[in-house]
Amino acid sequence: MRMLSGIQPSGKLHLGNYLGAMKQHIEQQNEHEGFYFIANYHSLTTVQDPDTLRKWTRDVALDYLALGLDPEKVALFRQSDISEVLELTWLLATVTGKGLLERATSYKDKINKGLSPSMGLFCYPILMAADILIYRSDLVPVGKDQVQHVEMTQDMAGYFNSTFGREVFKRPEPMLNEALIVPGIDGQKMSKSYGNAIDLFDTPKRTRKRIMSIKTDSTPVEAPKSPETCNVFSLYKLMATGDEVKALEERYLAGGMGYGEAKELLAQVVERVLGPARERREKLEADHDYVEDVLLAGAAKARRVASQVMTEARDACGIIIAGDMPK
Repeated sequence: MRMLSGIQPSGKLHLGNYLGAMKQHIEQQNEHEGFYFIANYHSLTTVQDPDTLRKWTRDVALDYLALGLDPEKVALFRQSDISEVLELTWLLATVTGKGLLERATSYKDKINKGLSPSMGLFCYPILMAADILIYRSDLVPVGKDQVQHVEMTQDMAGYFNSTFGREVFKRPEPMLNEALIVPGIDGQKMSKSYGNAIDLFDTPKRTRKRIMSIKTDSTPVEAPKSPETCNVFSLYKLMATGDEVKALEERYLAGGMGYGEAKELLAQVVERVLGPARERREKLEADHDYVEDVLLAGAAKARRVASQVMTEARDACGIIIAGDMPK
């Protein structure tokens, strides 16, 4: 099965990115054929400083490699290295109704948060559909809030196949993981735009400071506490071992433990998970050629698939380019 996912280089990656997506990608790299791209075209809806975008694009690659993504097992590449994606975006746009895009809850949410209602933001689901369909993806790991985009991709594949009378695109399926919503320090979904994130590779001191600022209720130290409604426990549950989670749950229910102690335990687990990766990242950051070679090799693998799919899509539409002409 081929798995496809992408992450925008729109700022420093955080625990929400790791627990909600990247962790699953790394765990699945031995089970599925993985295609993981750095969605720099998508980022242009919010990041419009060229030097910043270049830096953040490389940072995503560094983070993935430091966390354990193996470029010998998966394809890691820049979205912009596959020009066929933009070509397919136009073909899909010609068969996709405006009404489908107007139903996108992500667009409405971003406009409500103050983002400019650009055509790029409005047509974002079409580019996302092209990302998925160009590689004939079987599975798309997503959080619950992104399922609609995969459903829209299914619709667009159906529109194209029906319009041109060929089964050019297969139907992708969303793949949900257990970390549907990763809470930030204020209890909302962790997000860069909310300012509530815990950065992946901040210093241990700053990471601990962010963890200690997680919002909790005013339940006294001696009283039992509800693990089900506690943001600290929610994060701990996503990072600690099963035995550790059970032990902390028992302490919550028994009472006699303050939230400060729970935060300290969370900080220890976060450092245990991310500390070794932080060291690997520092070494990788000094080896610019290696990171670029990984991205170029991933792009070459991705383009072999994308090129074939685009040839079939053009033929279905009647679009002719020199490279597709019979010899």
